Amino acid sequence: MSRFRPDPFVLAILATVGVATLLPASGAVAGGFGVATTVAVGVLFFLYGARLSTQEALDGLRHWRLHALVLAATFVLFPLLGLAAMLLPSSVLPPDLAAGVLFLAVLPSTVQSSIAFTSIARGNVAAAICSASLSNLAGIVLTPLLVALLLAGDGAGVDGSAVLGIVLQLLAPFVAGQLARRWIGGWIKRHSAPLKLVDRGSILLVVYTAFSAGMTEGIWHRLDLGRLLVLVVVCGVLLAAVLGATGWGARVLGFELADRITIVFCGSKKSLASGLPMATVLFGHAQVGLIVLPLMLFHQIQLIVCATLARRYARAATPAGELVPA
Repeated sequence: MSRFRPDPFVLAILATVGVATLLPASGAVAGGFGVATTVAVGVLFFLYGARLSTQEALDGLRHWRLHALVLAATFVLFPLLGLAAMLLPSSVLPPDLAAGVLFLAVLPSTVQSSIAFTSIARGNVAAAICSASLSNLAGIVLTPLLVALLLAGDGAGVDGSAVLGIVLQLLAPFVAGQLARRWIGGWIKRHSAPLKLVDRGSILLVVYTAFSAGMTEGIWHRLDLGRLLVLVVVCGVLLAAVLGATGWGARVLGFELADRITIVFCGSKKSLASGLPMATVLFGHAQVGLIVLPLMLFHQIQLIVCATLARRYARAATPAGELVPA
């Protein structure tokens, strides 16, 4: 049953949502949290830049066909499926939730879980590291551009002022982290555990601020159990479609099994860690709560499904008598 155990970080996010529901920040307190969130997002992307090895990503370009397929799944196939979800009637999927589905569809892949699942499934781990890194590098630019292109005029709250926010809160700290990597990269690796707390604490602060704003604006009255179930189904169908398409495409294009595994896991993930702070920059505070809800549901679904799929790949490749990694 361990494969169905909720991600502890998702539980922490849900607990934060509960606190924001019962004790939402308002007035001057909300303003203080807003400033703190802006700083936290900058720190978060500085750390992303300092951790991410650009050289490793560039060195892996010899596997260009694999990376091209992963990037196509992440930034072409996913957005097309997200646009298809927006065709659902608003009585089934409200505009804010539909915008949230499209937002998750334009996010980059995860790094940690893509690599971990590829390793468990006995795929090409080196290629997974490079592909996930390239996806995150590309996402810093492509995700805001796709949001501006695909969600403009749909009531999602994206406007020209978001461009300055992207540059100041996301791109500038990320580039600064990349430039500082040569001096602080080793220190960050040695202190990865406490810095992970900084990462997750920043994201929880983002969640609290966003959901507090949603409570004060009364947006949760528009969400009922029926629509929540529809959203779970939409996220599940979205993941199933991409898993099927990446597996089929990698097979048709003649990739070896280890590379096919990498394509499936790197091409089907969406990053919660990048998506939550990006949403605070790209959307109005009152909308962020509903916008990121599809992403939080998708994140848990992808962990459960991909954990099961990774173990299935591993068992298929494991000779009798050997143990499959947990």
